Amino acid sequence: MNSDMHQIGEVAETTGLSLRTIRHYEEVGLVPPSGRSSGGFRLYADEDIERLRLVKHMKPLDFSLEQMRELLELRDQLALEVDDHQRVGLLERLEMFASDADRRCETLREQLAAAKSMAEMLRREAHLRTSAVAR
Repeated sequence: MNSDMHQIGEVAETTGLSLRTIRHYEEVGLVPPSGRSSGGFRLYADEDIERLRLVKHMKPLDFSLEQMRELLELRDQLALEVDDHQRVGLLERLEMFASDADRRCETLREQLAAAKSMAEMLRREAHLRTSAVAR
């Protein structure tokens, strides 16, 4: 086996994704393995692992599978030799993804702040009720 290729178990351990999730991303066409072993096992290149990591980071930001696919394709196109006009358009789309990710992060920060506030409120209430019972 090529040392630059990794079996799915190693990829799962490296990325923190489950085998099931990695297989799902293959089934929906996001990150197919780069090859197969003589025994038919999926083999992933380092580039595949990086794609899986990117998808993993997009998931909590609630990007759809189609948006994930679009970003992966955009990055693939940027890796190719394209003329300056095409590159500018691709970079503008990449910047749009970055801005969208920033907005989604801000939404998550707001949700986290609200959740922390609720937890603190419940903690105070529990403390007050515990104090009242102790009297």
